[in-house]
Amino acid sequence: MSEFTVTRADLIDAVYKEIGLSRTESAVLIESILEHIIEALMRGETVKLAGFGTFEVRHKKPRMGRNPKTGREVPITSRRVLGFRPSSIFKKRVNSALTKN
Repeated sequence: MSEFTVTRADLIDAVYKEIGLSRTESAVLIESILEHIIEALMRGETVKLAGFGTFEVRHKKPRMGRNPKTGREVPITSRRVLGFRPSSIFKKRVNSALTKN
């Protein structure tokens, strides 16, 4: 595992360097893309990015869980969770990069 984390600032810098937009325009572009993805997920839509993956909101049913410290059963309420499924292209690229090291 790597110790590095890619941040919004890193993405903005990459757009600035590769596309040639100003840093401000790059920031607006990245923020706009992320906001569109968030809004679509909030509406319950699935977001598919070809060659990257699919984001979706999943509904989990209520169930009984167990407190690992005490062993006592506790109810877990129903909830919505964000899921991501990488595309096969994404998986192949990441796996091939990881096997080279």
